[in-house]
Amino acid sequence: MPTHPIASYTKSTRLFALYQCLPRSEADAMSLTEIMVAYGDNSDNFANERKNLENDLIGLNQMFNDIFYSDALVRVPAWAKNISGQTARFYIEPSFSIDIINEQTVFFWEMLDKYTANYLPTSFKQSITDKLAQLRRQDKDNFHQSKLGQWQNYLITLPSIVQAPKLDNDVLGSIHQALLQNHQLRIIYQKKWAGKSAVRMVYPKGLIFIDNMMYLTGFNPTDDHIDNDVLLKKHRNFAVNRITEAIVIDKLVPDWVGRDTFSLEYLRKLGRLEKTDDTQIKLVLKVQRFACQHLYERPLSQDQQITMIDDTWNQVSATVANTKRLQDWLVSMSQLAMVVEPSELKAVILERLKSALALYEN
Repeated sequence: MPTHPIASYTKSTRLFALYQCLPRSEADAMSLTEIMVAYGDNSDNFANERKNLENDLIGLNQMFNDIFYSDALVRVPAWAKNISGQTARFYIEPSFSIDIINEQTVFFWEMLDKYTANYLPTSFKQSITDKLAQLRRQDKDNFHQSKLGQWQNYLITLPSIVQAPKLDNDVLGSIHQALLQNHQLRIIYQKKWAGKSAVRMVYPKGLIFIDNMMYLTGFNPTDDHIDNDVLLKKHRNFAVNRITEAIVIDKLVPDWVGRDTFSLEYLRKLGRLEKTDDTQIKLVLKVQRFACQHLYERPLSQDQQITMIDDTWNQVSATVANTKRLQDWLVSMSQLAMVVEPSELKAVILERLKSALALYEN
């Protein structure tokens, strides 16, 4: 709130101060009388200052339209409507910002919009799209004339076969708050195959993104212990789309949860962030040569090696995590690849392929 009455400033300063003091939601919209509390307190000149306030609001609205291409200053009833006999109320659209726009900002949001299209839930994706639309409105002419503005005509995103699940914005908000404030979280969770939900207390640690799924990772409540392996037994992952309610508890997460041993990166290396049979395996595959091209482009690991067997087959070796996703990928390769080592994984893939074949034979 300005230190002195807004009416005492020059017009440009008045408009900026007015922008600062206006509420950011329709529920908090203010009438002229309420805005006058901050705008002017000179009782001898009240009528003139009130008229100046009306003109400043009109000027601020016009400025937003001309410079930012935005109807950010909202009047209820709307600006075009007659307000005779009604009390007009004003507020700033909560999504509006006068942030500086540059090519780097546009580039970031453009890439985020395209790259995450098949991986983020619809609500997240929509917020990115809305932000990009706002950026374009705010700097419309410069954006369309720039190289970055022109390249949008050469980009397209194809839909994913399996869409991202729906997420509850209130649940996400509570998770976000609990993580940033280091507080405990009470959730109502629907297990994948269970018939009913259960109330769980969680010491939240972070969020995991796997393909188009999002998981909350954390620990079940327990007392501190000198043996980290004992505490690791309390580690759990929860699919966020199956959390129907999340409430932040006014209790801090215990200090042991913040140990380096339980960092997200370390938990990943331990294979705790997704289903893993063994932390690391030496995978050896026999892959048809024409199907091997994408492994040159997107290798399985940094130590991947590809050698030629004959005109039809290549051998691929790589150190990888033996996850469920790896098994799914190997099954999807079907007749194009065969597991050579390890023998345990080969047996798993063979059994899955036999089960699939049996479905078609019947």
